Amino acid sequence: MTVTPRPAGFTGSSSRALDGIAEIRTFFRTNTQPIYFVGPTAFNLLGIDRWVRNFQYITYYDSWDGRHPRVFTPENRPYIEFESSEQINNYLLRDPEVREHLRQRGGVPLIAMVFFDEETEEICREDGYRLILPPDSLRRRLDSKIVTTQLGNEAGAPSVPNVLGAADSYPELTALAAAGGLGGDLVVQTPYGDSGKTTFFIASRQDWEACSGDIRGQQLKVMKRINNKAAAVEACITRHGTIVGPFMTDLTGYPELTPYKGGWCGNDLFPEALSESDRAAAIGHVRKLGDRLAREGYQGFLEIDVLLDTDTGAVYLGELNPRISGVSSMTNVTAGAYADVPLFLFHLLEFMDVDYAIDVQEINDRWRDLAAVDVWSQLIMKEPGDAVERILAAPRTGAWHLTDDGSLTFDQVSNDWHDITTEDEAFFMRVYAPGDFKFHGADLGILVTKGRMQTDRGLTDRCRHYIEGIRAQYHSEAVPQAPPVMPIAYVK
Repeated sequence: MTVTPRPAGFTGSSSRALDGIAEIRTFFRTNTQPIYFVGPTAFNLLGIDRWVRNFQYITYYDSWDGRHPRVFTPENRPYIEFESSEQINNYLLRDPEVREHLRQRGGVPLIAMVFFDEETEEICREDGYRLILPPDSLRRRLDSKIVTTQLGNEAGAPSVPNVLGAADSYPELTALAAAGGLGGDLVVQTPYGDSGKTTFFIASRQDWEACSGDIRGQQLKVMKRINNKAAAVEACITRHGTIVGPFMTDLTGYPELTPYKGGWCGNDLFPEALSESDRAAAIGHVRKLGDRLAREGYQGFLEIDVLLDTDTGAVYLGELNPRISGVSSMTNVTAGAYADVPLFLFHLLEFMDVDYAIDVQEINDRWRDLAAVDVWSQLIMKEPGDAVERILAAPRTGAWHLTDDGSLTFDQVSNDWHDITTEDEAFFMRVYAPGDFKFHGADLGILVTKGRMQTDRGLTDRCRHYIEGIRAQYHSEAVPQAPPVMPIAYVK
């Protein structure tokens, strides 16, 4: 059995292979190794501490006002105009209070996060922390939509019909499309960035002129525009093969939730997200791509989008996000997670000093069957208004209840959404608190509940009640001289 290499100086706690899920579950429940998720908030992996002993969250925003026993936020947090989540994470790792907290808890800290860069890697080397993620250089290369397409083609996981190339004028674009037999109604993507901001729909010269400044001089993926249904899924590349999580649909572009046209603002996880045959085809694509990425040296967590052509029934590979993602919250509360262990625990196994034996095919088959009983949803709530205002009051983090008349009431402080069981219960995690600023694109919070928030006709009435109820809890005042502000990156 192949054992993942361990870095010099790291000592773990296991001297024999863990045999199957029961022993893996026990291993984590008795874990003595300090493990941390570092981020602006605890959102992405919230609840993993239920499964993993000695798991903590190091955050910049304290959504619980000190009431969560496993969330640590430094007290001294001067106002800083962060330009990215990477900057926030690097700030936290260098913060004296955080360093002292890690020192007091002892051991070699294992650090996970969503966004990081070369500076993060250098901080961890200097301070003796272990960043349990694939190298930044590898993740940046694989994050390219061009590279994803090429590797998917090699693996037998095709994308929507496309050609790769460059175009500095509309005639060059149409010539490129004609060479690939794509027609005149096109979807054009640049290599990097959130798909809501780097995907362009071009069917005329006028469309080209509106976005040409973002396209010229770049490598392009030019696709035939199809009528499609999109689904998102997380997977984990292990030494035994690729484990595939549940599929879910996206909520995108709703002005009640986001000011960004095409911007991601939530998810629905439900059995009918894919038909049985489409789910089997999509799982096949994800496993093929995962196995190909393993040959590139990638291991651990990733998120993949798949596209279903509603006219032809074809299933295509969409985008790859080589990291923990914004849908991890859904993945880790599914029936499959509770039948075995959350998907993220397989990521931890790949980076800890432990060997283990699992049957990947058996897990994938079981999780596919269990997908027939899961219904969850989440809303990513951003501020749509343009004004910069100081928040005077904000909803508390915890359990909320939707009454028969559609109003929303606070029940109690709670640590996560894992105890939510009915559609009239929801967990809201606040991001910005009283004293912070509310502005265009500001991340107000995340709401998680059972049941669906979206149908083919749009947002459900229940969803709108939740949105209106949470927004009604915010009160703010105008700021005469507003400071510079920047939203943090909750991209899927």
